Amino acid sequence: MLKEFKKFAMRGNVMDMAVGIIIGGAFGTIVKSLVNDVLMPPIGMATGGMDFSQLGWTLQEATVDAAGKVTSEAVVIKYGLFINAVIAFLIVAFAVFLLVKGVNKMTAKEEEKPKPKAPSNEEKLLSEIRDLLKAQNG
Repeated sequence: MLKEFKKFAMRGNVMDMAVGIIIGGAFGTIVKSLVNDVLMPPIGMATGGMDFSQLGWTLQEATVDAAGKVTSEAVVIKYGLFINAVIAFLIVAFAVFLLVKGVNKMTAKEEEKPKPKAPSNEEKLLSEIRDLLKAQNG
């Protein structure tokens, strides 16, 4: 069973998938930084200094005891973080779209290359006649 697992794990598709997942994770970090550090500040500035990551609806306030210690955390629906996640998803989806579009365009160019036509029956017959005449005179 160990040999079978090793054969499975070392197949090209599995290795390609592993590399894709690792690169995808790194790409996700870059996109998260792009959204949080580059895109959201100007959007927040345009909306009057609003920080989307801080937006939320508080369903239940945190409870604090007499000493000022939090006894139960606040229950908050953090829709601002959801907005950030949606923007990040759209950026990743658009980047993947551009990548797939580029790959499709490259493969379409390869398919457009004129393929040599197979000789017609008449051309085959003429070639055979030519070869026979060469063999007789040669």
